[in-house]
Amino acid sequence: MQETDALRSLAALAQEVRLRVFRALVVAGQEGLTPGGLAEQLGIAPNALSFHLKELAHAGLVSQERQGRNLVYRASFATMNALLTYLTENCCQGAECLADAAAAPCQC
Repeated sequence: MQETDALRSLAALAQEVRLRVFRALVVAGQEGLTPGGLAEQLGIAPNALSFHLKELAHAGLVSQERQGRNLVYRASFATMNALLTYLTENCCQGAECLADAAAAPCQC
């Protein structure tokens, strides 16, 4: 991950609603959620949710797929893991400081 990509991802997540949306999509896993399901679950107006999903998609943190008449949004675990790796690649001056299980990226 390049620095500009990390900045774009962090900027997208540095907003309360977008962080809540992203976390809900992480919990949903590969099944994902529809905008209606997200709006209901998080108590967000659909038009506001649309704006926030667009910002998360622009940062590469979520993807969308059309399934029939519905759009399904999913967290991009690859981007999330790349961001976590970027943020921690030089922790503890390069020494291994975390247990293997805690340091391993999400395998979703």
